[in-house]
Amino acid sequence: MKAQPLAALTILAFTVWSCGTGAVASPVPQAKKRSKSDADINAIGHRRIVYDVNFYSPEKEKELGKQLAQEVERSSKLLDDPTVTEYIERVAQNVASNSDARMPITVRVIDSDTLNAFTLPGGYQYVNRGLLLRLEGEGELASVLARGIAHTALRSATRQATKGQLTQLSTIPLILMGPPGSSSSGLPLAIPLTELKMRRDEELDADYFGMQYLYKTGYDPKCFTSFVQRIWGPGAAATEKVPKVMSTYPPLDERLAALRSETSEILPPRDRAIVSTPEFDAFKERLRAQKSEPELKRPSLRTQTAIPNLL
Repeated sequence: MKAQPLAALTILAFTVWSCGTGAVASPVPQAKKRSKSDADINAIGHRRIVYDVNFYSPEKEKELGKQLAQEVERSSKLLDDPTVTEYIERVAQNVASNSDARMPITVRVIDSDTLNAFTLPGGYQYVNRGLLLRLEGEGELASVLARGIAHTALRSATRQATKGQLTQLSTIPLILMGPPGSSSSGLPLAIPLTELKMRRDEELDADYFGMQYLYKTGYDPKCFTSFVQRIWGPGAAATEKVPKVMSTYPPLDERLAALRSETSEILPPRDRAIVSTPEFDAFKERLRAQKSEPELKRPSLRTQTAIPNLL
């Protein structure tokens, strides 16, 4: 499948564009209107959370995800440690059983010190060893997996690809250009702000539903907030090395405010919520003992349309 023009243009923009001072402010995420069922924790697994059009059937999405996963694994070194992978898989399946995902969840660890994770169509998740080492507790690990599972439940990648195809003829791209000499290519790039807003809305949705899945599984929802703060907070090695005006993630303070508000509004307080376990401590020690070998080239996927970087 060939990449659609809008998607290819957006990927190019995120890769090359750089400027010191943006001439246009990024769109501010607005509070989304949620349906009553979206906030019903007891209905998880028996509710509909996606209503918009999707050109990809679930079967086609699974097929696409499998093909993309094969490409990732051909160009990346996976961590070959059954103890580590079995533990992560166990946590992932526990969260998945308390989610709205209707596809099987597969999690693999990439042997890289880079702080990153991404979710492909069809329930395939990849988490870098470097990100795992930054986590503090099983609740934070479950939070990483819950965000990816939320993207799978929302079918984020194929819905974004569908929207890109639907809007490419109607969207007027905005030309963003930094000061002279700020771009390595020296060329202005067309960046559709509608694409940015769509991506940011998807990230807010992944936060919203991912935290619900975490709570439903028995973990303390504060683990989700601490994970977001740790990975995207000041001084953290961000997963996206792009100017804030072009980031696909909403501003951190807005994300944290939304998470805290949602915790107080829809997640009833309870005792004995899980923060961590002895198994996580053993898992992390085993990870520390692993010596990362020189990395292979970073994953390069020929089919870019349906694979935004979804942590």
